[in-house]
Amino acid sequence: MAEFGNDPGLWAARAVGASAGAAVSLVYLLPKSRREAAGRFFTGLACGMIFGGPAGVWLADRLEVATSLSAFETMLAGSAAASLMAWWALGILARLAERYGAPREP
Repeated sequence: MAEFGNDPGLWAARAVGASAGAAVSLVYLLPKSRREAAGRFFTGLACGMIFGGPAGVWLADRLEVATSLSAFETMLAGSAAASLMAWWALGILARLAERYGAPREP
């Protein structure tokens, strides 16, 4: 299992991975407004920073590549995946709430 300490390189991997996951998500599910884009981006960034380590370890174990990846690579992949999934989940929930939520009064 990868050892995650307070290494500045791992913090950089978290930040880069989380940002990359949020940026890639823009291609797949475009936001309807700047406010939605900002909210989803910062949510993705936060989720990538927080859940990057556990997500990376889980992914590496599931793909059976844990012994082949460094801690940096595991953190980078996990942060990107966590950020990407948060972006998708928030975007899908926003679309569902818009479609099936209470009608707005003009």
